[in-house]
Amino acid sequence: MSAETSGKGRCVVCLSGGLDSCVTAAMARHDGCQLCLCHVTYHQRTWRRELRAFRDIAHFFAVPEERQLVAELPHLGRIGGSSLTDTAQPMPHGKPDPQSVPDTYVPFRNTQIIAVAVAWAEVLGAGAVYVGATEVDFSGYPDCRSVYFDAYRRLIDLGTRPETHLQLVTPLIDLGKADIVRKGLELGAPLHLSWSCYEREDQACGLCESCRLRLSAFREVGVPDPIPYVVQSEAEGR
Repeated sequence: MSAETSGKGRCVVCLSGGLDSCVTAAMARHDGCQLCLCHVTYHQRTWRRELRAFRDIAHFFAVPEERQLVAELPHLGRIGGSSLTDTAQPMPHGKPDPQSVPDTYVPFRNTQIIAVAVAWAEVLGAGAVYVGATEVDFSGYPDCRSVYFDAYRRLIDLGTRPETHLQLVTPLIDLGKADIVRKGLELGAPLHLSWSCYEREDQACGLCESCRLRLSAFREVGVPDPIPYVVQSEAEGR
């Protein structure tokens, strides 16, 4: 697909299939974007389930296959260094130490994922790349901070064609997880199709940090989480 065939108002959304990226896609559509959805697998434990969530969400938003991109970064799995990609490392359960970067951090992952989205967006002639990162309820990842995205915006300006004017949009950056759930419900986002668990693909474990954050958010909002869990009681005691 070439820039010459692209239409106005196209936006690339980094869609992992998780709760945050699902809501981000709904927000981009609400902003009037023609959605182009980018999914990256990197040999994470639940890549098959996340890919299914991506496909289901894309179908919900009626995004045609030519505006869906699935890319692979298998070297992140080979590099390791994260409990998300190295099954020899135990998946941490419970609340992480806020003073340290958790074991689930995948080294320099977001930089590479966003680079894929930016490259595709430049070819499409898109006006923006949407990323569903939050700096409020996050696990201490260095590549989920506002200062990081400010630096990336400068990189996009320096590393793309002079005629390219590509915004990097992070609409959730100042929202906590409960507010993200509220926004998703307000916009009719298909939260039931999203998948957040770091560990399992059949039922969410309910014990990893991602599950705990998600369950806590739905409990705060006062609506049940629509996806199945193996454990909910312990997770809700976070």
